[in-house]
Amino acid sequence: MLSELIKNYLVDTAGVDATKLAQPDLMVSDLGLDSLSLVEMLFEVEDRFGFQISDPMRFQTMSFSAMVTAIEDEVRGRHDGQIPPVEALDTAIAK
Repeated sequence: MLSELIKNYLVDTAGVDATKLAQPDLMVSDLGLDSLSLVEMLFEVEDRFGFQISDPMRFQTMSFSAMVTAIEDEVRGRHDGQIPPVEALDTAIAK
């Protein structure tokens, strides 16, 4: 699932406290990411799904759940309404 990919990246790479990600009203600005860290997280999504996310700075003022939904919508828009399984993408990247 895309939300797990984002959460794992934030915890493992950006050093975000995993307990923050469980907060239902979490704002992206509360993650403690600077603009470069936010863009790097989005690069991870872009690399996995093979396209550029439009207007990445718009996410800075969103809730975390709204950001995930917006990214999912863009992925679905590029993949015939589907979100490809991350495992399948990992296999494709490895080849």
